[in-house]
Amino acid sequence: MKKALFLDRDGVINIDKKYVYKIEDFEFCEGIFDLCRYFLKKDYLLFIVTNQSGIARGYYSEEDFFRLCDFFLKEFEKEKIHFSKIYHCPHLQNCDCRKPKPGMLLKAKKEFDIDMENSIFIGDNLSDMQAGLNANINTLILINQEKKEESYFKQFKNLKEVLNFFEKGKNK
Repeated sequence: MKKALFLDRDGVINIDKKYVYKIEDFEFCEGIFDLCRYFLKKDYLLFIVTNQSGIARGYYSEEDFFRLCDFFLKEFEKEKIHFSKIYHCPHLQNCDCRKPKPGMLLKAKKEFDIDMENSIFIGDNLSDMQAGLNANINTLILINQEKKEESYFKQFKNLKEVLNFFEKGKNK
């Protein structure tokens, strides 16, 4: 079984500007490349797990979403960072894939034989943390400036703090 680093997209990989689908609006979060390289060196598979309700809302098409994915995946490849797969939920409701439901994470587990207990999920919303909890991921990281009082995840202000935490070996 393999370990995985699951990343939410908006707010973790890129700055969340609400319904980002245009390349010119896409701006990487500071520290994302260093964080991904760190976990690749530790033999983690990398995945993106993202709710994209803007598709169901008609703000942009699935084609727009995939065009943006192609763009930023090429930027990651330039940095020698490879993602195993992007999972997205284009729905607004009544599905098993929309976080906080664990559908996208469980699909990755099945398709890639993932050891969920030793995997990590980094997100910027409580729905990300709940999805990770529902998928039995033991290490849940919330990136958020506002303090959230829950005991089942660790919280940091930014990706640099997260990387610092793992580099110092505070994770088992």
